[in-house]
Amino acid sequence: MAKATNKTGKNSKKKEPITKDSVISLYMEYVLEHEATPKSVYKFCKENGLSEDEFYDFFGSFEGLRKDIWNRFYNLTIELLEKSPEFESFTTREKLLTFYYTFFELLTANRSYVLFSLKEDAGMLKNLEQLKGLRKRMKSFATELIREGNEDKTVNFLKQSETIFSEAAWLQLLFILKFWIDDNSPKFESTDVAIEKSVNTVFDLFDNTPLERIVDFGKFIWKEKMQ
Repeated sequence: MAKATNKTGKNSKKKEPITKDSVISLYMEYVLEHEATPKSVYKFCKENGLSEDEFYDFFGSFEGLRKDIWNRFYNLTIELLEKSPEFESFTTREKLLTFYYTFFELLTANRSYVLFSLKEDAGMLKNLEQLKGLRKRMKSFATELIREGNEDKTVNFLKQSETIFSEAAWLQLLFILKFWIDDNSPKFESTDVAIEKSVNTVFDLFDNTPLERIVDFGKFIWKEKMQ
């Protein structure tokens, strides 16, 4: 195919507009190719044909960019859920399950970057700085779920605490995230089982139902840790 030329006969190539998503993509590619984070915004921009002004139009630092990557994982999950016509008719338990399945499918599609970013500081749970935005969004999502569930309960003492449930959902997400990081099963099937069992356990605890599922969940975790 002939290349486009300008009036002077030189090859011309229109530069793609710089967007927030394109900067994020360039950063993730850089990390995976170099197996290290960029040393400076200047060097990162120079290597990728950006000006520093273009970078700072969207992010004030690499720390802010890393946080936004997790926010994007969350936002894309919600967008996918909202596109499903069946989602609104789901129970709160089903909605949380669907959220986790979708969220971890997105993480799996970006597993190499996620593993690098969480293991970079040698202790994923010791440094949760990059997950702060995700924590806020996850707790907000869980709060909406428990409010929805409480609307169906006419007796006040049966209604559940939004604060406790949202914090439990966040801790649950961290647990599943750690489980997924260590999961060596084909297609991460064990993570899917962990999601189902942990969600059922949390809802059973909040609904004061029999403890069979809690015992079952404990046995599952013990089996996985012993393998």
